[in-house]
Amino acid sequence: MTHTPLTFDEHCAGIEAASERMADWAAQAGPDAPVPTCPGWQVRDLLAHQGMVHRWAAAIVGGADPRAVDAEAHEQAGRDVPDPVAWLRDGVADLLSALRGAPEDLEVFVFLKQAPPARAFWARRQHHETTVHALDARGALRGGNPTAADAWFGDEVALDAVDELLVGFWQRRSSGPRATPGHEYSALVGADSGERWLLDVGVDAVRTRHLDTDEPGPGPDVAVLSGAAVDLYLALWNRGGRVDDPAGLLERWRQGGSVNWS
Repeated sequence: MTHTPLTFDEHCAGIEAASERMADWAAQAGPDAPVPTCPGWQVRDLLAHQGMVHRWAAAIVGGADPRAVDAEAHEQAGRDVPDPVAWLRDGVADLLSALRGAPEDLEVFVFLKQAPPARAFWARRQHHETTVHALDARGALRGGNPTAADAWFGDEVALDAVDELLVGFWQRRSSGPRATPGHEYSALVGADSGERWLLDVGVDAVRTRHLDTDEPGPGPDVAVLSGAAVDLYLALWNRGGRVDDPAGLLERWRQGGSVNWS
């Protein structure tokens, strides 16, 4: 199965849907509730972080130099405001206005490998950023990891987020799991829908390739991580998920595969 990217409009609609759920669940949990999927954070920290990222991204889409955007000041503002949920909503409204007002041929900073054009990149990145943190808010309300039953989105969104992680984030020089010298290895990540990614994990880098439908898979000596699309997404983004992982890949990848906000 070939990966089919979501459209710009689908990403913007995804930002709206995720931010509304994040706001609702955060309001129900309360600002002081712990966030199990983000150890050390309370809901207020989660909202401050997400609102900061929205404002940072909106500024870049608007043409700002990312180094000139005071992310720390935005995040502190989110912690200090009396109503952090309303502050989150204000930020996402500004982000969506910036995205929808940007030209299709926008030329601004992007930071992932094999990134789409800038306007599509920022819509995609903020869609998945907001979605995963909305699930964190659900976890805060639940008091534990979110589950596939908490997902309001379908397989297409989950698989696109997996693709962004494995292809975009993990191939960056500063990101992704690493092997020890002499123990480089390959691994296959496969969804029940048929989407597959082959990872070559080296000492200094990860190389990821999306396998075509008719392309043969690797041999039996290659470790495999598989599951339903949403569960695979949750597992790879360190938010739970029930997957088949006989080789213990997730545990090996948990630290090295963590994603930083930028």
